[in-house]
Amino acid sequence: MPAAAPPLTAAYTRLTEACAGFLAVQLLDPAQPLPRGGNWVGAAGLAEGGAELDAFLAWDDAQILRDHGHPARPDVVAGFGLHRYAWPACLMITVPWFLHRRVPRLPVTEVSYDRAAGRIAIRPRSFACLPDDPAATLPGAVVVPDEEALRAEVRAAVAEHLDPVLAAFGPRMRRRGRALWGMATDEMVEGLWYVAGLLGATEEARAVQELERLLPGATRPYVGSAAFRVLTGPDGEPLPTRDRASCCMFYTVRPADTCATCPRTCDSDRIAKLTTTAAA
Repeated sequence: MPAAAPPLTAAYTRLTEACAGFLAVQLLDPAQPLPRGGNWVGAAGLAEGGAELDAFLAWDDAQILRDHGHPARPDVVAGFGLHRYAWPACLMITVPWFLHRRVPRLPVTEVSYDRAAGRIAIRPRSFACLPDDPAATLPGAVVVPDEEALRAEVRAAVAEHLDPVLAAFGPRMRRRGRALWGMATDEMVEGLWYVAGLLGATEEARAVQELERLLPGATRPYVGSAAFRVLTGPDGEPLPTRDRASCCMFYTVRPADTCATCPRTCDSDRIAKLTTTAAA
């Protein structure tokens, strides 16, 4: 294992267990190359915006045609592809922070992804932590003074990883700047919120609080805040939701269906969707 890996192992093990069947994390030794070939794609290859990105998006194009019976616009395909990469990529940084207050740095050169098998391989070489963390004296540790400084490390680590990826996807999505970072904000928030829900109601509630502190607003390049709020169901029950900073454009593929957190979805429709989900 790389020097930074053992302090992160428990977090990724718990994530893999929670996401059994659709996401598994593989930690690599520094001497090991990132896996390539087959369905593996390097994050650096995606960031180059060339043949690897073309092949990555061809998978989304085929999947939309297979599942919905008609093709999607190229910009919508690119948006789906970005979501399917950025969602697990953000978890590689947010989950160790949430569970153990350790924040790995993962530039695109250190990540490879096989979405067909739900595998992501990473080589974290350093991590930020608090002074009272037992791992603070280990090789690869970067000690920061307090919780807010650690939150700043989370924001910086996600931005470091996603910035070149967004630059490659942006022209294909016909989006720039604020619109792209709105999507990044949503991936960071909704990924951790979802995984915390798999870990139990207590962890889900804690994730909401932590994400509100992580993204209170005015934390550039991110757009807006975590934007959680609670609606009231037909029987007076609380229905947690949030307001996305971006739209995934799924409505262009299936117009009758929008996400419960979509900015296009009014509160009455959200209540109906959330009530149906809770009943199921």
